[in-house]
Amino acid sequence: MKYGVVFPQTEIGNDRYAIRDYAQAVEGLGYDHILAYDHVLGASTANRPDWNGPYTHRHTFHEIFVLFGYLAGLTRTVELVTDVVILPQRQTALVAKQAAELDVLSGGRLRLGVGLGWNAVEYEALNEDFHTRGARLEEQIQVMRALWSQPIVTFHGKRHRISEAGINPLPVQQPIPVWFGGSADPMLKRAARLGDGWFPLRAPDDEARRLLERLRIHAHEAGRAPQDLGIEALIQVADGPEATWTTWVENWTKLGATHLAVNTMRAGFRSPQEHIDILRRMAGILGVGK
Repeated sequence: MKYGVVFPQTEIGNDRYAIRDYAQAVEGLGYDHILAYDHVLGASTANRPDWNGPYTHRHTFHEIFVLFGYLAGLTRTVELVTDVVILPQRQTALVAKQAAELDVLSGGRLRLGVGLGWNAVEYEALNEDFHTRGARLEEQIQVMRALWSQPIVTFHGKRHRISEAGINPLPVQQPIPVWFGGSADPMLKRAARLGDGWFPLRAPDDEARRLLERLRIHAHEAGRAPQDLGIEALIQVADGPEATWTTWVENWTKLGATHLAVNTMRAGFRSPQEHIDILRRMAGILGVGK
């Protein structure tokens, strides 16, 4: 099991030194990776009385590639994980370029998690179609992998056209690992067919077991070995007392998780140091760095 942390996007604040100290503390404690969520814009709820999204314009979100570029220069070993870049609302070749550059500058430490997102307001503002995002994502993966592995690419698809062009530099990893978020069956099929891993954003319960069974069935149908797919689970500190944490780890281990990230957001912590303190405590419980 590899252990990571969820970067507390909405609670870390804007002090660059606090962000630096957090990342270096995580690495110093022996965690394997830092995972961060992605949003470009937040919606105002002033004229949206039925809004039920988890985030609004009041929630801070550091731009994920800029953030990881900053952290790449401040750390040496910790893997940088996007969970998830909302890929269909972004320009594909630009994401491929940003990811490749980040991989180069971090020495091959990027794991690119991608997903569809839920915020139609964000898609509108970024001038992309919310309703065709699933089909767009599949072609995006093809385009990015071609750009990461070939100095010159020609690609003529339904939604992308590249004529004898390429990115430079190419990434260190060939190719950069791509993981998928989302639990709808079409996304599980994509993860099984196209992905290197999957993020189940839930407790290790019967529904998680059912979803993992579906993922493995889809992997067999795609001619892939299910054990080749990584599984990144979460421990939500806010969801249970300390006594339950080891039980969650045991249950995720039984379900076949390969990675586990500790999420300290929404647990009432008031400073970056309080997030670090609980991660230090969790490191001792989990045996991180041993």
